Amino acid sequence: MAYVISSECISCGSCAGECPTGAIKEGDGQFVINADECIDCGTCAGACPTGAISQAD
Repeated sequence: MAYVISSECISCGSCAGECPTGAIKEGDGQFVINADECIDCGTCAGACPTGAISQAD
């Protein structure tokens, strides 16, 4: 199950720099995770200073 970024995202880019597959890109107003490229490692969640990243339901 891929990770998702909530509206708590402040577009700092910390998560994108940590993603080993490059699945995180800057979107319109916040970063987004490409579910097809996400390997479910959780590295992005640990790098997020606002806690905006969690596993999708």
